[in-house]
Amino acid sequence: MSDTTIEQIPGSEPTAEAVAASDEQLVAMLVDRARSEGLQLTGEGGLLQQLTKRVLESALEGEITDHLGYEKHDAEGRGSGNSRNGTRAKTVLTDVGPVEVKVPRDVAGTFEPAIVKKRQRRLSGVDEMVLSLSAKGLTHGEISAHLAEVYGASVSKATISTITDKVMDGMAEWSNRPLDSVYPVLFVDAINVKIRDGQVANRPIYVVMAVTAEGHRDILGIWAGDGGEGAKYWLSVFTDLKNRGVDDVLMLVCDGLKGLPEAVETVWPRTIVQTCVVHLLRNSFRHAARQDWDKIAKAIKPVYTAPNEAAATERFSEFQEAWGKKYPAVIRLWENAWAEFVPFLSFDVEIRKVICSTNAIESVNARIRKAVRARGHFPNEAAAMKCVYMALMSLDPSGKGRKRWTMRWKAPLNAFQIAFEGRLTPAAN
Repeated sequence: MSDTTIEQIPGSEPTAEAVAASDEQLVAMLVDRARSEGLQLTGEGGLLQQLTKRVLESALEGEITDHLGYEKHDAEGRGSGNSRNGTRAKTVLTDVGPVEVKVPRDVAGTFEPAIVKKRQRRLSGVDEMVLSLSAKGLTHGEISAHLAEVYGASVSKATISTITDKVMDGMAEWSNRPLDSVYPVLFVDAINVKIRDGQVANRPIYVVMAVTAEGHRDILGIWAGDGGEGAKYWLSVFTDLKNRGVDDVLMLVCDGLKGLPEAVETVWPRTIVQTCVVHLLRNSFRHAARQDWDKIAKAIKPVYTAPNEAAATERFSEFQEAWGKKYPAVIRLWENAWAEFVPFLSFDVEIRKVICSTNAIESVNARIRKAVRARGHFPNEAAAMKCVYMALMSLDPSGKGRKRWTMRWKAPLNAFQIAFEGRLTPAAN
């Protein structure tokens, strides 16, 4: 088989187009040769594995040449005090399966390869693959089976656990990173996970998501609770956020979490706490018979669509007259939530649309729930937090969601600039 050559002017560098054409010809030649010789492109002993072996060994040879300062068999190396000392074979797991490579050694034992480090058994792409599969909710056993089936690689559950444990360092750094000084809106919601602590029980993991002054989504942190959280717990959460740089929050939307309004008032006195209206409606239906849900939804709508608080109070009186005797628990639910329900009625429609519910965080929660449900239950709190964190880190890999989010928030942010004049830092042009 003849070599592929590129015609060029002596002393000149080949153009990018010429190099690309040469690469394409070389790839085509290799594929044709593999087919003619009956060699598989993928799988055990396939072309990709052989190419990976060649590339890795060439790179290692280049590394030891740089380390020693002379080429192989070069007379310059005589009497240099150090020289090549053969190779040692090791198998590394790569994206195309296990590959055996010959790692060069030196007499002095000072050579430290970078591309395949000492004691390294996996290339970084494999670790990233494991983390991606884990973020999608696959168990360690399922990941091990997947790697064996697709790549013919034997990776134990203990090794996979070691790989995923590496994210804990990143999680600690992420949880303590500096934050913006002001946010227009914070959304606080909970995801229930099953944790085996003596016996399997539901435990909440709270997610705090912010909308930035530029209209971007930012998950500020995650916190584990036991379900009995009160003002002291929320004070610690919000103090943590303040210590990381959050000096002001215009509005905070939540689902009637006990003790949260008092904690917000202590940390950010000017922040408006808004109860999620959608959650309020869902909770109302829990106190009513299924056949009355549609009627209750229609009767309560004039309350949360009222033009102001006075009108909402009148509509609620009418709702109470119609349904108070049959469902007093529904009336009591709205009365208890009234102080945190009415704030959004003071704002125009653009702000109302984005703060009357926690829908903004629902897409995030959906991704977390998918990963959590796939795992069933967790042996401890740390394992549950790790799963939630990896699910969050895998959000919107293409960046398209970020663009849609920013466009959706342009009008509400303009309304926030007017309603909270002087408090919201303008987005940079």
